[in-house]
Amino acid sequence: MSDYVDVLIVGAGLSGIAAGYYLQARCPRLSWTILEARDSIGGTWDLFRYPGLRSDSDMYTFGYRFRPWRGDEAIAGGAAILQYIKDTAREFGIDRRIRFRHRVCGLSWSSQTARWTVDLQRGAAAEPAQLRCKFLFMCSGYYRYDQGYAPTWPGMADFQGEILHPQAWRDDADYAGKRVVVIGSGATAVTMIPALAKRAKHVVMLQRSPTYVVSGPSRDAFSLKLRARLPFKLASSLARWRSILRSMYFYSAARSKPALVRANILAGVRAQLGADFDVERHFGPRYQPWDQRLCLAPDGDFFKAIAAGRATVKTDEIERFTEDGILLRSGERLSADLVITATGLVMQLLGDIAIQVDGAPRRLNECLSYKGVMYSGIPNLASAFGYTNASWTLKAELICEYVCRLLRHMERHGCQRCLPRPPESLETQDFLEFSSGYVRRALDGLPRQGKRRPWRAYQNYLKDLVMLRYGRLEDGVLEFS
Repeated sequence: MSDYVDVLIVGAGLSGIAAGYYLQARCPRLSWTILEARDSIGGTWDLFRYPGLRSDSDMYTFGYRFRPWRGDEAIAGGAAILQYIKDTAREFGIDRRIRFRHRVCGLSWSSQTARWTVDLQRGAAAEPAQLRCKFLFMCSGYYRYDQGYAPTWPGMADFQGEILHPQAWRDDADYAGKRVVVIGSGATAVTMIPALAKRAKHVVMLQRSPTYVVSGPSRDAFSLKLRARLPFKLASSLARWRSILRSMYFYSAARSKPALVRANILAGVRAQLGADFDVERHFGPRYQPWDQRLCLAPDGDFFKAIAAGRATVKTDEIERFTEDGILLRSGERLSADLVITATGLVMQLLGDIAIQVDGAPRRLNECLSYKGVMYSGIPNLASAFGYTNASWTLKAELICEYVCRLLRHMERHGCQRCLPRPPESLETQDFLEFSSGYVRRALDGLPRQGKRRPWRAYQNYLKDLVMLRYGRLEDGVLEFS
């Protein structure tokens, strides 16, 4: 591998493969490569192996715009998504540009040379190496890969069964015929429980507080009809836009009429579980819809497991672990052979890599996010961060397009550096307007965002489409030199 490339992409997951495609298609004169710390393509979809793993966004928007999803299922399993990413990388030759087992551990920018120096650990022996580039495109996701969020409770050492976090799931993990307790109420728990319930003796979802769970079809009949009657690309585009507009409408309704949307969601749960089920206690969160991400139950599989008696929901707090299970604050005891701590992620932007600019440390929590893409005070660096209220890929692809526009502009005008510069006085707010636990725990280490463009990310595809695909590059804020 040459010790210099024009553009260095970090991460070979969903975003990194998209970045490779757009650079190859739109910036053919630039040299680039992808660094991947692990030994395989796929990121999240290769790391996670727990039962029931699937998308929580429809594949018409979660799939790439440049290579639409061809499967019949709108909500796909993890193995199918991983194969889709690998097939995409192979079809466009992107897999040949990936350097595996190259872990980035330090970034240093020099204004004198207008170059990044990237410190690496390479191979199984973590051999030190360096690489230089003109532009960094960080596609390394938003959470720690080496560990999930795992709180501790009294008595865990006394428990005679096994405690396992979904992020560390083992292929040989045995739950057949066992009593399983899943701690958590988020997307991972809602995904796992129907799959576990097929083989386990019984599954209990133990939650401190409930989450909104909505049921939806795993196959989109309307989109499949479009495919049967129209050319594939046209049908895929129409299905994609239908999904985008439908999700935007639902999100807008949830924010403008939260009480009505909440009532409709809970009515849907009652229709699945019956009038006698305590829906308010177990599925009526204290927060409003879309203050946190909604959980999806394809074909109502989660509710079917509960209705059939294979799974139970308990809303309570843990007093302590015991030898054979968990004692709750209410005094109730849950017997368990296996406890799964579906307690969330550890959010980590840009892989928590040490960054220096002209010898001075640059910390993300001292920066402002520019268009949700770049960061004040850090030149020639962009990152892919998807939507919290829609498909990750929608925003990631727009960012890839924007980065290519930016690189072409710099090449055309002979610019070596681009840097977002905030005004002296700018009212700021949290990087993410989201109340999920993994976001709240990480806020102190995240950048801030402004309350107006271009320093605010609106979580709105149409606004981002206009701004990132068509907006002015020389906007008086992004400084070129």
